[in-house]
Amino acid sequence: MPFSASAMPVSTLNGPFGACRIVDLPHAAGAALPRMPLCHRVLLENLLRQPEPGARADGRQALLDWLATGTSTAEIPFAPLRILMHDTTCGPALVDIAAMRDALAEAGGDPRLLNPSVPVATSTDHSLAVDVSAVPDALAHNMAREMERNAERYRFMKWAAQTVRGFRVFPPGTGIMHTINLERLATVVATGQRDGATWAVPDTLVGTDSHTPMVNGIGVLGWGVGGIEAEGVMFGVPVSLRVPEVFGVRLRGALPEGSFATDLALAVTELLRKAGVAGEFVEFFGPGLGSLTAGQRAVVANMAPEYGATTGMFPIDGQTLAYLRATGRDAAQVALVEAYAKAQGLWHDPASEPRYTEVLELDLSALRPSLAGPRRPQDRLAPAEVPAALAANGTVVGGLAAEGIPSDAVAIAAITSCTNTSDFALLAAAGLVARRARERGLTVPKWVKTSLTPGSPSAERRLRRAGLLEDLTALGFGVAGYGCATCIGNSGPLLPAVQRAMEREGLKPVAVLSGNRNFPGRVHAQLEAGLLASPPLVVAYALAGRAGFDITAGPLAQDKDGRPVFLRDLWPRSAEIEAATTAAVDPADIAAAGAEADASAAWAALAAPATPRFPWDPASTYLRRPPFVRLGQEAATEGGTLRAHPLMVLGDDITTDHISPAGAIASTSDAAAWLVEHGEDPRDLNVYASRRGNWEVMLRGLFVNRTVVNHLRPGLEPGHTVFAPTGEVLPVWRAAARYAAAGLPVLLLAGERYGTGSSRDWAAKGAQLLGARAVLANSFERIHRANLVGMGVLPLQLPAGWRPEALGLAPGDTIEIGWDLSALVPRAAVPIALRRASGERREAMATALLDTSREVALVRSGGMIPMILRRALEASRAAGSHPA
Repeated sequence: MPFSASAMPVSTLNGPFGACRIVDLPHAAGAALPRMPLCHRVLLENLLRQPEPGARADGRQALLDWLATGTSTAEIPFAPLRILMHDTTCGPALVDIAAMRDALAEAGGDPRLLNPSVPVATSTDHSLAVDVSAVPDALAHNMAREMERNAERYRFMKWAAQTVRGFRVFPPGTGIMHTINLERLATVVATGQRDGATWAVPDTLVGTDSHTPMVNGIGVLGWGVGGIEAEGVMFGVPVSLRVPEVFGVRLRGALPEGSFATDLALAVTELLRKAGVAGEFVEFFGPGLGSLTAGQRAVVANMAPEYGATTGMFPIDGQTLAYLRATGRDAAQVALVEAYAKAQGLWHDPASEPRYTEVLELDLSALRPSLAGPRRPQDRLAPAEVPAALAANGTVVGGLAAEGIPSDAVAIAAITSCTNTSDFALLAAAGLVARRARERGLTVPKWVKTSLTPGSPSAERRLRRAGLLEDLTALGFGVAGYGCATCIGNSGPLLPAVQRAMEREGLKPVAVLSGNRNFPGRVHAQLEAGLLASPPLVVAYALAGRAGFDITAGPLAQDKDGRPVFLRDLWPRSAEIEAATTAAVDPADIAAAGAEADASAAWAALAAPATPRFPWDPASTYLRRPPFVRLGQEAATEGGTLRAHPLMVLGDDITTDHISPAGAIASTSDAAAWLVEHGEDPRDLNVYASRRGNWEVMLRGLFVNRTVVNHLRPGLEPGHTVFAPTGEVLPVWRAAARYAAAGLPVLLLAGERYGTGSSRDWAAKGAQLLGARAVLANSFERIHRANLVGMGVLPLQLPAGWRPEALGLAPGDTIEIGWDLSALVPRAAVPIALRRASGERREAMATALLDTSREVALVRSGGMIPMILRRALEASRAAGSHPA
């Protein structure tokens, strides 16, 4: 039958999985299907299941038209099957939901009706801190401290699991969200009932963490969104996106002996950042792809935000099926995945050449062991380049500090993060390095804090079965917890000797970790240098105890007989790694380890309320009803001029960590003062990530990262600005309150790549709480831009030549913006002017970074939350429901 706008083409797929109806992609796309990027094929299938015939027809045509030029301004809706969150993003989202239920009830609606329309799975992985490590009871100690610190937040999560329909929580100890997604949640092809029939569809999701694309490694389309955008999806607002541009990365060859998936991920990150990827989709294809296991692909896909992409998509093939079998998926599901992918044109063809916006080449055989740092993940280094890079960052290379500590000491050596611990071959390689080091009698120097925090409890079972856990534990890499830990900045205290040397002699030590980010202060608030490395390299640097040398050339240490030990003496061969992996993996591990972790006694013992509305405790220091959750009114759209004072004038690469921190709350900070005033122990204030349900704390933590420079006046302390009417220097949150009281609008200015890093909705909520009506930057990272829109804050791209730190802005200068929201359209030109206090005026045109008409509507509505509340109130009134 011919394709029509009112009906989607349907066929039936039969196999050991039964009979499933499917949207017939080959019929819908015709001869164009092989030319379409893989992600566009999945988006087309999703479009063809949209309820509106017009959206189906227009979206299909837009995707087909894209093939002519590789670019498009057309917008399409995307309705993912599910949402993935972690505890520190679900916490703020749940606070919003609880507050929205209150606002709904107060407006006469029924709060019980406010439930997600798609399933939401939440991990509890971002709060674990490495308080202790390298001791036998480290795991038990760290998990106990985690529960003590976060019991109130966890009870809140249990309240949601019990009262908010469709909300599932994985308790502490179950692993990192992206590993849980790979091992337990992802189906690759999902089934469900519709109109009395079983349908098979691609598994799709969005996640409130920028590393959600890790699941792209097994052929599942998903990407990271901000918490605000996720709340929209929860309550029936599809993701609205322009037809994505797609970069294709053609892989050829195979990884050589001695190189790992980490080395490939770092090379891809360098390659794509140099190519200028900024929010595009990325796909991997070509003859070299088949040589990569699903685990290796997941490592590369995980780092999509580091290389600037929305996705890092891999196709479905035999490696995908092998991974599904190895992780315990049943035979019928594996058969469904294979049959569906082959029927729908989603199965990998090594000879395929889809149409891409741009194609880049990567020869796998040319890769060698490498690192990245010491400040950014895209700055790839050969081992021989590390000393110069550290020296340029302020580390003294080759000297000695007190107590025999090297001036380039490794203070933290952490095998951490879903990025590298979800590929068991990398853990096996680290274990084999540890085994050989033990055989030579090597030990880790006293100043190095070592830890292993894998993404899944199955890792412990597999390392033990391979006989490698004992070797790792002997060097201080025993399991210290299952969570993000050091990668997210929860690295715990440095060892005392290093701490003393830093305080007394200005030592600038280095962190070496198998994570994905190394921004200054990210790994530990006191460390500015971080090297990203594969797990076996982390072990090697721990043994050396110093970072400022070529680890592939110089000796790491001397063995028990006084002979030098080189990296080549410890480095495992690929055959050894494969043998260890084969011996370690049992498909039953995932279900068994997961069930054991799910049955956490500590979690079961937590008492939680079961009322439709959450009973806020006015004395709580973790959970506070936020002021921005209210019905409110749609923003005024009439024309006019917004004349605003700049609160912060910032440079390039201001990350979400700089805007809204995740690490420890300093005892001297304004946030600490508020907490102590409300009864908290100043010696144990927890981390900002655990306080995200408390807007008072998060407001006081904005821009306090010690590397933040406010160019509004020289010498301003981080987190401070000038209140222009009086010239007073104040914390930025206090200045914002003064401006609001005086009725004076404010805004933020920044340079390139503003908001890069984690998908942290508080970086945008903070802007809204400060009263910023707009943020002007040279460029924005994708998720943060979307979060700003979701909070009703207008992102504006500065005109060429307007560099914030070079404008010479001073207190009393203002920025004028043509504020006619009724005239806004996607990518609209907006007049702006810089007015000096002296009266001098400079005019130009900025660009409203609103990609779709839905985003324009969000800004006009005052953001996502007011829009959701208005819809929920209308639905409640239509249903005749009343407040509970």
